[in-house]
Amino acid sequence: MIRVLLVDDQPLLRSGFRALLDAEDDIEVVAEAADGQEGLALVRQHLPDIALVDVQMPVMDGIALTRHIAADPALAGVHVVILTNYGFDEYVFDALRAGAAGFLVKDVEPADFLHAMRVAARGDALLAPSITRMMISRYVAEPRHPGTGAELHWLTAREREAVTLVARGLSNDEIADRMVISPMTAKTHVNRAMAKLHARDRAQLVVIAYESGLVAPRGH
Repeated sequence: MIRVLLVDDQPLLRSGFRALLDAEDDIEVVAEAADGQEGLALVRQHLPDIALVDVQMPVMDGIALTRHIAADPALAGVHVVILTNYGFDEYVFDALRAGAAGFLVKDVEPADFLHAMRVAARGDALLAPSITRMMISRYVAEPRHPGTGAELHWLTAREREAVTLVARGLSNDEIADRMVISPMTAKTHVNRAMAKLHARDRAQLVVIAYESGLVAPRGH
């Protein structure tokens, strides 16, 4: 059962998402919060698989909430999915930097929304849609806090290749095809790279890949 916590200051929107999620046999909404501070308390209480978080909220916004969750080892199993009104939203990229697993626009189609919840629950980043890759290219082109890439030397050549492909939006199966290895080996390369680079999830791995210079945004 995938356990979801809703954090949004709009009651109507929360009700809509709850109705959609609760109608699924394998998903349940464990709690709702109207701001980030309340959301953090409920995350600690319920330890959901997914925290579906709005970016702009009173008391504590979604970015601050994401940072708190990412910084707490006890919440390592909580995947933060950011909700936004716009695809190109600088707040969303800040949230990815803070440790979010991905993002969804609020007018997402119901079927795509439910699929995204299951993808996030597996621990995969919601980075495959082209709009996300475009957003990452836009905001990482001139990173405000560029990394040195010093930790990249810990990666093997195959791990670096896997990270590069993750940053291009490829799934483990696609990485396996590209590298001519099994999907399980591809997943192992990705997981080892995440551990060496101290990346909380695949989304942070993508951010690190761009900010370190391992991958350059397309067109740059």
